[in-house]
Amino acid sequence: MTRHGGNSGARRWRLTALLGVGVVALALVVTLINTLPGGGTAGTTRDGDKVHGTPATPAGRPQPSVGWGFTHTQYSADQGGAATERVEGLLARSAGLPQNQHIMGWGADNPEPAAGRYDFGALDRRVDFMRASRATPVITLCCAPDWMKGGRAGADRTDWSQAALETAPTPDHYQDFADLAATVARRYPDVTHFVVWNEFKGFWNDAKNRWDHEGYTRMYNLVYEALKKVDEDIMVGGPYLAMDSVGPRRTEHASTSLKGPWGAMDQRVLDAFAYWNSHRSGADFVVVDGSSYTDDDELLPDAFTATDKFTAVGAWLRRQTHDLPLWWAEYYVEPADAADERTGWSEARRVAVQAAGLIAMVKGGADSGFYWNPEKKQGTDCPGCLWTPTGGPSGGVELPMYDLVSRFDRAFPPGTGYETVSVAGDDAPHVRVLATDEVVLVVNTLDRPIGARVDGKRVDMAAYEVKWLTR
Repeated sequence: MTRHGGNSGARRWRLTALLGVGVVALALVVTLINTLPGGGTAGTTRDGDKVHGTPATPAGRPQPSVGWGFTHTQYSADQGGAATERVEGLLARSAGLPQNQHIMGWGADNPEPAAGRYDFGALDRRVDFMRASRATPVITLCCAPDWMKGGRAGADRTDWSQAALETAPTPDHYQDFADLAATVARRYPDVTHFVVWNEFKGFWNDAKNRWDHEGYTRMYNLVYEALKKVDEDIMVGGPYLAMDSVGPRRTEHASTSLKGPWGAMDQRVLDAFAYWNSHRSGADFVVVDGSSYTDDDELLPDAFTATDKFTAVGAWLRRQTHDLPLWWAEYYVEPADAADERTGWSEARRVAVQAAGLIAMVKGGADSGFYWNPEKKQGTDCPGCLWTPTGGPSGGVELPMYDLVSRFDRAFPPGTGYETVSVAGDDAPHVRVLATDEVVLVVNTLDRPIGARVDGKRVDMAAYEVKWLTR
């Protein structure tokens, strides 16, 4: 999450999740050998909008909400032989589980290295994987080719540094980016949900010390209009703002109206959202991301109660948009360390706090969200991952976080009617609950066993246990 106006804390731009520098460097060397001087176009084609592969048959007219799924990062399961097949089977059993992929970075190469010259090989592979695993596919339109943001064109000239990836297109290339978005939509006609950009990356106004919401909104409107020209039924959403908050010791830029025990929203974020909301050409859903902790990595007053931020922010967003469907593109409940790793918690605690966060998002009015899957290339130790890394033949084994995300999507799809259930006993304050007429999700927020009466039944739970009850 890009942060401004204070200690940035650990950044979420993981080197492993974003770029895979070693792999990219090797690919560039190979490209250089086969490319003409001056940037070249080796490995690219002009027919970027040619339909790729065999698109999945649509289930019907797309709806603005998709449910609860995950985002592919640099190392996902699209490569790995038997391990990949294992994950495809796992996901196929959760047919329709939403999967999100960016068009550049996070496992995808530069899609348009030079104007009108396309390289969709990596993105094709990810889309193929989503099709094979029977996903509801979502594409995030970020990031932009170098030539759209002041860099050099050419198949061998992509700058994969963090600074380059965080650069937005220059205003004179907003339309070029919109045209690229339309090309992507025509190439994958079975992808009917698109998110415009990621966290306002590159849209920061240093002179005014605030977001360049005018620039982002101009680009968003061009992309929105371009996608609707491809197919008016395509679902488009933004602005994918990071809903940053500050702690009680910070008063500068702290909102006086949207705050709670978890902190106060950064007013500059709210202002940026308000501008986009007032000047957008349209939107089928609203999408944001954020963490339960402050921009100083404080969990206030504790990890579980801090998730109430998702409820408060979600309710505010729904009021501003007159109840547009709400997505959380990313959501974080565990601060990262200096190396941007989240390995300090036990997996039981991690899953429990994630479950509490999901419950809080639903209570704030959200019906769709994407878990940022911190997958690794190989090995067996993968905290917070959905499955073991697919770099070896024994990989691709389901992990506890996958069980939470997939069961949550299955139990609480868009349009779910929720019910209030009673929670009684001395341990009642330490229980988080979400219920329908068929299922109850119960979370123990303590690092000790508890007992409580939930929905009239005695429920005994181990430390940080997440339990599913039938009604």
